[in-house]
Amino acid sequence: MTNNPRPPSRIPLLRKVWKPAAVTGAGASTAAIFFEELILFGEEILGLILLPIMAGIVYLYNVFVFKSSKLKKE
Repeated sequence: MTNNPRPPSRIPLLRKVWKPAAVTGAGASTAAIFFEELILFGEEILGLILLPIMAGIVYLYNVFVFKSSKLKKE
């Protein structure tokens, strides 16, 4: 039976990226800036993923709402 006093981290990504932040500087502000840049990068990628989805929603709205304005064939 192993006696592990420290429970495993719930965020495995955090365990992988804290070492580069610790190597780049010796202050907490450096780590805060590193993680802030990491979060901003993820935010931009998420925006690029959601942009075509939002464009599709707007296009479908345009098709269904303004369907009655099209000229009907007689």
